[in-house]
Amino acid sequence: MSFEKLFSPIKIRDLELRNRVVMSAMGTHESASSEDGRMVTDKLIAYHVSRAKGGCGLNTIEVCSVDTASAPHGFLSIADDRYIPGMKKLCDAVRAAGGRTAIQLWQGGLAVASDPQAQILLPSDMPLSPEYTVPGITEERIQSIVEAYGQAARRVVEAGIDSIEFHCAHNYLPHSFLSGGINRRTDGWGGSLENRSKFPLACIRAIRASMPEGMPLFMRIDCQDDMLEGGLTIEEVIQFCKWAGEAGVDVLNISRGNILTAATVYEVAPVDIPHGFNVEPAARIRRETGLLTMPCGRINTPEMAEDILARDQADLVVMARAQLADPEFCNKARAGKLNAIKYCIGCDQGCYDYFCRSLADPAVKHITCLRNPAVLEEEAMALRPASEAKKVLIAGGGIAGVEAADALYKRGHRPILCEAGDALGGQFVLAGAAPRKGDFQRAARMAVENIRELGVEIRMETPVTPGLIAEEQPDAVIIAVGSRPIIPKIPGADQSFVVESHKLLAQREVPAGKAVVIGGGLVGMEAAEYLAEKGSSVTVVEMKDTVLGELGQLRQIGTQMAMAQEDIQVLVNTTCKEIRADAVVVEQEGRERVLEADLVVMAIGSKPAPSQDLQDACAQAGIPCYVVGDALAAPRLALNAIHEAYQAALAI
Repeated sequence: MSFEKLFSPIKIRDLELRNRVVMSAMGTHESASSEDGRMVTDKLIAYHVSRAKGGCGLNTIEVCSVDTASAPHGFLSIADDRYIPGMKKLCDAVRAAGGRTAIQLWQGGLAVASDPQAQILLPSDMPLSPEYTVPGITEERIQSIVEAYGQAARRVVEAGIDSIEFHCAHNYLPHSFLSGGINRRTDGWGGSLENRSKFPLACIRAIRASMPEGMPLFMRIDCQDDMLEGGLTIEEVIQFCKWAGEAGVDVLNISRGNILTAATVYEVAPVDIPHGFNVEPAARIRRETGLLTMPCGRINTPEMAEDILARDQADLVVMARAQLADPEFCNKARAGKLNAIKYCIGCDQGCYDYFCRSLADPAVKHITCLRNPAVLEEEAMALRPASEAKKVLIAGGGIAGVEAADALYKRGHRPILCEAGDALGGQFVLAGAAPRKGDFQRAARMAVENIRELGVEIRMETPVTPGLIAEEQPDAVIIAVGSRPIIPKIPGADQSFVVESHKLLAQREVPAGKAVVIGGGLVGMEAAEYLAEKGSSVTVVEMKDTVLGELGQLRQIGTQMAMAQEDIQVLVNTTCKEIRADAVVVEQEGRERVLEADLVVMAIGSKPAPSQDLQDACAQAGIPCYVVGDALAAPRLALNAIHEAYQAALAI
């Protein structure tokens, strides 16, 4: 597939982009490491340069505060002239790499509350607790923010940035004014759509007045407000976009989501949300406004992006997390090396979850990515050629072993990947059997095909033993043998209708009936959904007071939204006491209950697979040995396994 539309150039005012791929703004928290916590760093420059070298058409620099008093720590700022040199250095570096930049001008509204020192600005009073209400912004402050947008645009121009994006989505101040679900003002800045539009339109005009005529202005806008009473409809958004176009906006970046409700799930949409969920609304907005548009949201393959453009649904396509996962995404797609692409799977583990953690935990410096451990460590963790080619024996063909083989091969080593079973991909593939997680299976399948195409030596049905280590005499060994399920000593657990969760997910056919899943962690809930999809009525039994505890906020929301539509009952604070021939006996709050069951699934957890004999064999032979993933500690996330495998490949 040639992807002719995707890699065709486009001219917007005087700016020509080499293709239609846009990396939209993503918060990294990297600026927290700078002098005042709001500046461009060398790591941030290397991060953007890597994507520009990778072929991206337009790199959008993450949200950038326009106002000093409301500029939170850990977010970039352009609220003062002292930020111009750093922005210029970044822009020049990206341009030298063949790319172009946009900067996203931002006033964060409620979102700046992550920094207790930052001033929260909202259109009208909002109670945050019984004791504290954030007062609505004053008329004087409104005017100062409008002016701040204009001054920020002036600085962007001085820095040599190629374009500007005005952020008018996601509960930030302009969106909060625009949305009737948030703006409760009774003066000329509230009430009707026309009045609610005054503030964002004033900001747009101030920005446009500070920009050269030939410089494009983008706007990020929610296509609608979900789960927000009185919120924006798509018809209101279309009307506002028409006014914004008249005020000087050239391109609409169509997004969705707000942080006041569960609709926050649409902002960094996890695997639970359909691919390209903003494409149809974006196409309608494009038709009815006549403005250039680019949808964002779960567009993670070049085939999908090409199809959107070929169907004339958009003019550009936002592929942001796709380029977190693989900075070479564009180059690989254009060259037809599709199996070599590290595809975003929508797990949210490294991007959104790490960003949230970074706001509270100083040890978490910046975002990362499950598929790409080198995010914002492009220099320190580059896969440079090894000084000496070494033979490396890899025990285990799960995703950690596969990724280790890939990284080792790229460094010039000779990896030998040994899998005891008859299939590669391990639990990554099994996870993909659960509803909505096909991206996991696809990513694993393509990762396997990639190492086959590279020519990595793969030995199936070959367990690594001390004898094999002695025979091969490798220069290093990576142990990635994964974990084994924990089977609790519950009376009746050895009966034929009791199955372990991973074995269940590996089955193609499962008869419908009444099922009980013991364990409400990620794997247990995946098993529950898998059974419900096949027609079973499922009850999940969990000892703790909540389920899905290891998942981040957005994946929890996405999973719970889906489960609400399924025949799944969840019992928390509940202990399994006995499994009978046709029932499970549980205890909840001191009371015994009997649950009918045709099938019982064990999903209690896992423990590292035994590997001490391999470690001892390596120690005796003086061979460096690296234990990674669940083989080291279990259960954990795939992010841990892949990152440890990558680190081992760097160390050898």
